[in-house]
Amino acid sequence: MAPLTRALRLAAAAALLAAGAALAGGAPEGFVQPRDDDGRFLNLDRVPPRGFGALLRWRWNRLLGRTTRAPDRAPVPRVEPDWARLQVPPGPGEGVRLTWVGHATWLVQLDGRSFLTDPVMSDAIAGFIPRNVPPGIPWEKMPHIDAALVSHDHYDHLDVPTLARLGAPVIAGLGTDRLLRRERLLVTALGWWQSTQVGPVRITFVPAQHFAQRGLFDRNERLWGGFVIEGSSATVYHAGDTAYFPGFKQIGERFRIDAALLPIGAYDPRWFMLAVHLSPEQALQAFEDLKAGTFLAMHWGTFKLSDEPLDEPPRLLEAERVRRGLPAERVRVLPVGGSVELRRPAAVAVPLDLPRRGD
Repeated sequence: MAPLTRALRLAAAAALLAAGAALAGGAPEGFVQPRDDDGRFLNLDRVPPRGFGALLRWRWNRLLGRTTRAPDRAPVPRVEPDWARLQVPPGPGEGVRLTWVGHATWLVQLDGRSFLTDPVMSDAIAGFIPRNVPPGIPWEKMPHIDAALVSHDHYDHLDVPTLARLGAPVIAGLGTDRLLRRERLLVTALGWWQSTQVGPVRITFVPAQHFAQRGLFDRNERLWGGFVIEGSSATVYHAGDTAYFPGFKQIGERFRIDAALLPIGAYDPRWFMLAVHLSPEQALQAFEDLKAGTFLAMHWGTFKLSDEPLDEPPRLLEAERVRRGLPAERVRVLPVGGSVELRRPAAVAVPLDLPRRGD
């Protein structure tokens, strides 16, 4: 992108974001952002996740062979999108198009705008965890992105090289602006229940049950959360990373959610992951708490972050869907590169014509 063109786009985006930054959202009456005595952020229940000692215990159990053993690689379905279609987002009243790029990265397109959630396009995260499947949209096919939505600062959700190359304005939790300042990126930092506007689309940062940390001494200095993306004819919820918590019901009470993008992987061992990640079974409970129209799975198959097999989460999800009696068309596991389109009031996913399969 030419420097002048990029500067003009950033200036236009800055005007849009500045006009709506930190608008009051649908916060519960009297809500105050939870922090500890040192000013670090807390979950709604103020219970911290397990610390470094628990991490060492998990790693020690691995060395002793006391944990689930599974390969670092597994086949994951991948398709090739309709590239021409992705270049033009649906207009006002035309619903939303959702394309899974991999892990927690989604191309969300509605009301003439395109957003990329938790953009991670790198071949590895944190320098040593390799990607199991290539991104569903390569750089050369990526449409113009109006804003990147970053749920929290963990390396599998906030990838600085990706954000720097993308060059789009960033919407993220409080404190993330300081982390990205050196990259000269425009960052709108939000607290829970605060909103901003990108053209006609309203984006609200909502609570999650997780934590933040990129180094040894910066735990919870930056806020984590999820996003509610509201267009004229569809509303999308992206959970980021989260454990199961009562906040799902609160979010469902405040928004009419047509599509819920929920994580289903990185849950084993449960004694360690329970406080920070959903299991597939819990993800479906969250879906019901949210009263959402369609479930779309994410956060599985791309990076080996925990002990379960990379391809296990969809199987457990399907078993739980059957047990709960939920219609198959409401619980979707897309291939990497797969797209669906939703439009209210039906809010039922319609698979696009994807005739060619990739690697």
